[in-house]
Amino acid sequence: MVVKLQPLADRLVVKPIQKEEVTRGGIVLPDTVKEKPQEGEVLAVGPGRLSEDGKRIPLDVKVGDIVIYAKYGGMEIKVEDEELIILRESDILAKKAK
Repeated sequence: MVVKLQPLADRLVVKPIQKEEVTRGGIVLPDTVKEKPQEGEVLAVGPGRLSEDGKRIPLDVKVGDIVIYAKYGGMEIKVEDEELIILRESDILAKKAK
């Protein structure tokens, strides 16, 4: 997916990965019961934040990384019927190893 957003500073755009939740008994849970996903794919990254001496500090994540982020971090937006989240790098808890 090509994102028409360019995040600023240390922000990034993430597409949440929806997982179908099934109980041990095989019952599929509806969306209203599920918790918000905390895993997503990075679609766009900002250039990084500026240090106190004016140098750019690049982000540790890149486009295509799968990340785990804070449950209530970021701002949810909708772009062309696609649910996306804009997060700060500090809201990223981990990235999955490839």
